[in-house]
Amino acid sequence: MIKELWSRYRTMFFEALRFGIVGGTAQAIHYGVYLAIVKAFDANASLSYTIGYLIAFVANFYLSAYFTFRKRPSWKNMFGMAGAHIINYFMEIGLLNLFLWLGMSKVWAPIPTLAIAVPINFFMVRYVFKKIR
Repeated sequence: MIKELWSRYRTMFFEALRFGIVGGTAQAIHYGVYLAIVKAFDANASLSYTIGYLIAFVANFYLSAYFTFRKRPSWKNMFGMAGAHIINYFMEIGLLNLFLWLGMSKVWAPIPTLAIAVPINFFMVRYVFKKIR
């Protein structure tokens, strides 16, 4: 039974692993930009988060295409991924503001936000690269 499950989900397992590496890299870029803007300019958390998100999106797109899903980037995939990320962005910005409203600091609020949003985003982006040609 385990062999059967492994053979059935092996590809998805390694995609998820590569997605985690790419996602971790993109989130490090995102959080680094966010934190730098918040600390340097005492800027609004939502604006800082948005700027970091946009910069990380570009890196994430190319790394997802080449490394995670082993596909050449295309405009179709970019627009599909942008659509998935628009949904993801609004989910993340809503969660960020929820955690800020609950009293978390600007420094820590992105952590639970990402813990919730990243797994959901994997399946949306996977759909884009696997189903949209």
